[in-house]
Amino acid sequence: MNSVSEKTALQLRSLVKNTGELELSLVSVPVPTPADNEVLVRIEASPINPSDIGLLFGAADMSTVTVTQGEHGPVATARIPEKGMKAMAARLDMSMPVGNEGAGVVVAAGASEAAQKLMGKTVAVLGGAMYSQYRAVPVEQCLLLPEGATPADGASSFVNPLTALGMVETMRREGHKALVHTAAASNLGQMLNRICQKDGVALVNIVRSKEQEELLRKDGAKYVVDSTSDSFIEDLTNALVETGATIAFDAIGGGRLAGQILSCMEAAANRTAKEYSRYGSTTFKQVYIYGGLDTRPTELVRDFGMTWSMGGWLLFPFLQKIEPARVQQLKQRVADELKTTFASHYTKVVSLAEALQADALAAYGKRATGTKYLINPAKG
Repeated sequence: MNSVSEKTALQLRSLVKNTGELELSLVSVPVPTPADNEVLVRIEASPINPSDIGLLFGAADMSTVTVTQGEHGPVATARIPEKGMKAMAARLDMSMPVGNEGAGVVVAAGASEAAQKLMGKTVAVLGGAMYSQYRAVPVEQCLLLPEGATPADGASSFVNPLTALGMVETMRREGHKALVHTAAASNLGQMLNRICQKDGVALVNIVRSKEQEELLRKDGAKYVVDSTSDSFIEDLTNALVETGATIAFDAIGGGRLAGQILSCMEAAANRTAKEYSRYGSTTFKQVYIYGGLDTRPTELVRDFGMTWSMGGWLLFPFLQKIEPARVQQLKQRVADELKTTFASHYTKVVSLAEALQADALAAYGKRATGTKYLINPAKG
């Protein structure tokens, strides 16, 4: 039953208007009553992931943002360039809730035994619309957090941890023995580094500054290469020779990096090739793009033979493809190693209203590695 006294609560929404404007605001929505196999969670922590920013900002030019005061708090407005409106056609004039994941306390539960067992517990939840003060979700979308864990500890229990685990799982299932990861100093990258160390998997970390390289080396990373270094191509090729990595996961997306990885994989394979072939090496090379930190077109210089593939990789299609029992095993590992392997660190904790202030929008909108914001809808 629903024991919450509030009838309405606040939720952060993103609206793309057909006039070419993005509007971010807080709206009042009814506090839901959980169905039999659902629980009502008071959300106390929800991270701002790159995937959330994509929905939150759409194709807006956030350098044009202005903030005014609305009925329930700040209202942020930004212009959308004409060329960006084509990509927004499917969501015009639709007020959309944001936030893939979060964590909080179960304050009401449906009639099922599974739901009742979670009453009063701290859980991580997945299912969208997490930038809300209350969220009703099916029991299956909850992860019971270990005793003593706070909502902030469990806020990032799904997207980053399962993505990192999914990369290693994909590597194994597709017959590779080592992997490459870009934007490697991010929260996700640090998790992947710890997973690979623990599981004995060779990992080549690509970073974008000397400071990021030092951060990962302090955390035990063996292979770290800086894409801004003059010796980047040589350093990457040497690391690929040593590790034998033939699969990469690229968070950057645009520019030349994905193609450079394929080129270096080809160069690494040719160092041990027994004979020449005009079609390139027979070593299969795979790059998966799973992010878009660089929004420019992806550039390829075809110097890596014919035995290669480039495609997209997303967490949820991956989870739907593998066995349900394996998904549960991966989730359980996250719970077991929540404060070690899968620990997340945040730059700042903000309320729903604070998340719509111009300075906060500018900070997390940069999508800079090491700058991760956490929204606490219960704050303020």
